[in-house]
Amino acid sequence: MTNRERRDAQMAYISDDSVMEEQKVCRRKLQVLNFMDRSDFDGIGKVVKELLGKSEGAFINPPFYCDYGTHIEVGKNFFANYNCMILDVAKVKIGDNCQLAPNVAIYTAGHPIHPVSRNSMYEYGKEVVIGDNVWIGGNAVICPGVHIGDNVVIGAGSVVTKDIPAWSVAVGNPCRVIRKITEEDRRKLFGDEEIDEEAWNDIMGRNDY
Repeated sequence: MTNRERRDAQMAYISDDSVMEEQKVCRRKLQVLNFMDRSDFDGIGKVVKELLGKSEGAFINPPFYCDYGTHIEVGKNFFANYNCMILDVAKVKIGDNCQLAPNVAIYTAGHPIHPVSRNSMYEYGKEVVIGDNVWIGGNAVICPGVHIGDNVVIGAGSVVTKDIPAWSVAVGNPCRVIRKITEEDRRKLFGDEEIDEEAWNDIMGRNDY
């Protein structure tokens, strides 16, 4: 097997010249994206579409960093705020209506624990899957192999090392579920504050609500 085939099979592989050639293509696109006029929203959106393997209406606030781009698949209305990093050695699959706050990092890349194996230049990637309607707070880290269910909120600063079930609020290092999301949260805004009447009526009047 080639190293690219080994990488894509989530096996141990070495970043040889053929692997680095793929990364060069991505870095050229990132160079364009990260030095664009920040007010050129349409232009940014077009480059993001060219960069990612699959997207529909995705928007990323530069700067943004990834290894390949083509290994990232996002659903409808994806948004990533400033300074997001996705090390997409393996696939990163993100569902519809997901939001990443500033400085979120998603890592699929890893290295062997033992120094003899680690110094061999072999590394690996393990797929990360994130469901629909997920909000990941600022400075959170998603580690290799993690699966996050639908309708999850990950608190700021969390380090997610294990799978998180759907309809959960999870926080901490290591990240853990602290409670389920229920109907009582429907009108919540911040803490005990509720969404105001005008905004709530607008929400309730939408056909897709």
